[in-house]
Amino acid sequence: MQARIDEIAEGIFRLSVHVPDIAPPAGFTFNHFLVMGDEPLLFHTGLRRMFPLLRDAVARLIPPERLRWISFGHYEADECGAMNEWLAVAPNALVAHGQTGALVSLNDMADRAPRVLQDQEAIDIGGRRLRYIDTPHIPHGWDAGVLMDDASGTLLCGDLFTQLGDGPALTTGDIVGPAIQAEDLFRYSSLNPRMGATIRRLAELAPKRLALMHGPSFEGDGAAALRALADDYDRRMRGDLGALAA
Repeated sequence: MQARIDEIAEGIFRLSVHVPDIAPPAGFTFNHFLVMGDEPLLFHTGLRRMFPLLRDAVARLIPPERLRWISFGHYEADECGAMNEWLAVAPNALVAHGQTGALVSLNDMADRAPRVLQDQEAIDIGGRRLRYIDTPHIPHGWDAGVLMDDASGTLLCGDLFTQLGDGPALTTGDIVGPAIQAEDLFRYSSLNPRMGATIRRLAELAPKRLALMHGPSFEGDGAAALRALADDYDRRMRGDLGALAA
């Protein structure tokens, strides 16, 4: 395996690892995003066993020890498995996450106490501000959240729009249809009555880019894509409620 590096927005680099053995023949991508600034931020640490691969990829862009912030969507191996490895290599780095993530996992599991973020609180990384938004149970983790870079209009949206394959780093094509297919296959989301409303709240941010953890990043009308995804989850909720009523 190797990490492919692409700049998807000014100062935001996608570090992508394709694993063909997961869901063959298309395989599955694991994407990590390095956001440049005076205090660089890594969104998704990668799996612990992928750490050497990702460390070497980051080193092609900045000295890894310069990393100042580590964040991710929710507590899960592919999102934060190498969290403590990054904390060890970057002595000034801190994990930044929401209250729920800190309370239920990170206060104990992180080797340094995390920076706890309130909903809508921003991290100033020098040259840009990244805003944290709570999205509990969206798409699955109780502690889930996303980061929005208002300067570039990029939403670092974690597991939302998960899809198979190793497509381009950045697309203007359909990301909703492939995400629906992946949901049909994996059933990875925690369906709940607030799901559609929470995703539509993200649509109000009107992102110009959607940085997917699993799949190509998207450039275009991010709000429309988010609303279409919300509509599909509403449809699934109605189907599940109808099945229970029957």
